[in-house]
Amino acid sequence: MTDGNPAFSIRSVAIVVFLPTLLFSIGEGALIPLIPVAATNLGASLAIAGVIAGMLMIGELVGDIPSGWLVSRVGERTAMIGAALLSIVSALGAVLSPNPWVLGVAIFILGLATAVFALARHAFMTSYVPLRYRARALSTLGGVFRAGLFIGPLLAVPVIHLTGGAQGAFWIMTISCLAAVLILVLLPDPEAMFGHVSRIRKGAAPAHTSGEELAAEESHGLFRTLRVFRGVLVRMGSGAALIGAMRAARTVILPLWAVSLGVSEADTALIIGLAGAVDFALFYVSGQVMDRFGRIWSAVPSTLGLGLGMLLLSFTHDSPNAVVWFIVAAGILSVANGLGSGILMTLGADLAPPGRPAPFLGAWRFTGDAGSAAAPLVVAGLTALGSVSLAAGMIGAIGVLGAWHLARMIPRYVPARRVANQNR
Repeated sequence: MTDGNPAFSIRSVAIVVFLPTLLFSIGEGALIPLIPVAATNLGASLAIAGVIAGMLMIGELVGDIPSGWLVSRVGERTAMIGAALLSIVSALGAVLSPNPWVLGVAIFILGLATAVFALARHAFMTSYVPLRYRARALSTLGGVFRAGLFIGPLLAVPVIHLTGGAQGAFWIMTISCLAAVLILVLLPDPEAMFGHVSRIRKGAAPAHTSGEELAAEESHGLFRTLRVFRGVLVRMGSGAALIGAMRAARTVILPLWAVSLGVSEADTALIIGLAGAVDFALFYVSGQVMDRFGRIWSAVPSTLGLGLGMLLLSFTHDSPNAVVWFIVAAGILSVANGLGSGILMTLGADLAPPGRPAPFLGAWRFTGDAGSAAAPLVVAGLTALGSVSLAAGMIGAIGVLGAWHLARMIPRYVPARRVANQNR
């Protein structure tokens, strides 16, 4: 990829890139299902618990604003180290929270850190991975994240039993992030191994990229990038926002559903953890489908499946077998999410200008995270006005709409023939 530097291989950076991601996601996987539980234990209503859970996504959205600039200035590894340290601070704040509002602030700060960590790993993989392996590499990265979401809740089960409360899961986040920091500090910097990336060359830029857009990369400003790339970000970014909304709604509605059904804290963590195993198992299938047949064959089935899973939940809350239907719906949502493993990162990488992708990827993640941030607030509002079943039904309808929109936009911006050309 770079002159005078070793050729890139996934194995050569597996530990320094994938292992910190795994550790970070284990911590998140342990605490995300239990944020609503921790909030209700501090006296929050079901709707307020949904808002507090949504502060993670809101923090990610706000964190997207400086993340592209920050990663461009300090580098991927340094940004990941700083984000992991900030996550430790937020997790400790959550453990010590005296009321739901302090817990909400701690979760918001965790969202800020997550945005920087996610952008740094995404920018590195976009810069260094050859185009013909891109979807598989990024779906593997997504698979590593899903592995953490599977392992985290299972680790939380014995911790909850030992500590007697849901907040014990925040200690898992603290220990996981500390281990990630140690790995990032002690192991070589991938950029030092492969050299500074310079991939602006003939034919490297996406078809929609103009000279003005390439020049805008150096500004590193999110809002300038949003303005310059407004065409693709409105059309494709709206699809990313809908996917982000479905995924965020899933992480909020499933724990809220368990609370509303009276499922215990340990059983909630176990059910969501096992569903995460299904999610994780499909990551490589997603990458193979995207690289071989095109991005549309991952994005559309995934979004449609998420919508249908939510609709199933909405009609079964008052069923005599509501807990069984909850488990079935959690499985369907996990299959759908697994089929879309890495899709947002892959589409962002496909659309990003070469050379310095971080500013565009920051803007791309901002559009996706806008949906992620809005969804929990919509869920909380609909739960307060009506019921959690109403919230699930509305989110399900959004999923069906999102699948239709992506089916129209992806062939226009990332046609299957471009993927085929990359694989030659």
